[in-house]
Amino acid sequence: MTAYTDVQLHIDGDWCDGTGGWIPVVDPATEEEIGRVAWAKQADLDRALAAAEKGFEIWKNTGVMDRVKVMRKAAALLRERADDIAWKMTREQGKPLAQSKGEILAGAETIEWFAEEGRRTYGQVIPSRQPGVMQITMKLPVGPVAAFTPWNFPINQVVRKLSAAVATGCSIIVKAPEETPSSPAELIRCFIDAGAPAGVINLVYGVPAEISEYLIPHPTIRKVTFTGSTPVGKQLAALSGQSMKRATMELGGHAPVIVAEDADIEKAISLMSVHKFRNAGQVCVSPTRFLVQEKVADAFIDGFTEAAKAVKVGNGLEKGMDMGPLANERRIPALQALIGDAVEHGARLTTGGQRIGNKGYFFEPTVLADVPTEARIMNEEPFGPVAVVNRFGDLDEAIAEANRLPYGLAAYAFTRTSATADRLSREVESGMLAINHLGLALPEVPFGGIKDSGYGTEGGSEALEAYVETRFITRLG
Repeated sequence: MTAYTDVQLHIDGDWCDGTGGWIPVVDPATEEEIGRVAWAKQADLDRALAAAEKGFEIWKNTGVMDRVKVMRKAAALLRERADDIAWKMTREQGKPLAQSKGEILAGAETIEWFAEEGRRTYGQVIPSRQPGVMQITMKLPVGPVAAFTPWNFPINQVVRKLSAAVATGCSIIVKAPEETPSSPAELIRCFIDAGAPAGVINLVYGVPAEISEYLIPHPTIRKVTFTGSTPVGKQLAALSGQSMKRATMELGGHAPVIVAEDADIEKAISLMSVHKFRNAGQVCVSPTRFLVQEKVADAFIDGFTEAAKAVKVGNGLEKGMDMGPLANERRIPALQALIGDAVEHGARLTTGGQRIGNKGYFFEPTVLADVPTEARIMNEEPFGPVAVVNRFGDLDEAIAEANRLPYGLAAYAFTRTSATADRLSREVESGMLAINHLGLALPEVPFGGIKDSGYGTEGGSEALEAYVETRFITRLG
């Protein structure tokens, strides 16, 4: 039978307790304590750093095909264990069981893709200006990596960083989320059981600020990768810069959705309502600001409102649920405050807006219409199941609103006109833009933002560039 067990640290090949003691893990659907997670303090981090340094020396000298074999086996083990891990993920994070399993299977695909791409970290032969001179570049692993991941996708957010590091020959210390510790631990267990040498992959939990402020400046760490909020990302990017560590920052967003009057409105409603309420809206690329052309705005608002009302909310372990609870209690008053502020500014609440029941962190799928720009929710990422639907006249107005905020992670658009799609592709300031379908977050395509949404990519061939150094060698004779 599946059971939720206490989660330990993993350091230098051993599963171990932390010197910081234990804290409880709570099921967001029941508010019950289901287990505990070990916390690391400085002594544990020192052990992890020493292990990562040792592991790097082993792994960088391991042949690429041997690394590929470990990764392929890890992916196979992840698939074999998907049902058990999905149950644990739903217990600790809340999302419906089918979404948990889908995240795990996508993680296995990500491992396999990075394993293959790791075989293609090609250097160059550069033609020389004189006979007898050789000029080449080599791509070598940058060194031990410190990775910091959030709770909304406990495996998805770890697997990209872990796979890129392992594929290129780096060792890694993962600081996984304390709210959802079991599923990332099980992901790492797959790599360990697949044969990753001791020290190559290390896992810690603890006080986030304490761990980041100790690991990032440490001379052992050569690469930092973080997924989380923009304010924290800016702090960690500054800390990385002080010690000249290369960094990848995948930060917050406030994704616009531009729906032109010539769009397939039913398709837009169908795709975007599912995407909006997936994982209770706790998604960095979740569509939030719907900008709908005036001619079709009323039809869109009515249709989207009905779609929101049809979402089945409940315990993610129960069959037929579309949306589980919010992952933690603090999100409920945060959302209520944003919704209340919008209504005070004149917005129309067409559905939702309240907590569901008094046990578990459930919240109604919510739609706000005609929200003034001054409202907080038009400027702050809600990170919850709340959609804002506003009207626009011409395309200039929609593009201006889409670009108004300092964020630029993801954006969406629906139109049947090629000229409109071409213009949006050029003028919408976003690291990712999906037009007329959902095509983000595949292993082989870039995943990252611009402006205050960060820099670097965690998908596609460019993702590996952050984990390797280009060395130039020239030789005469």
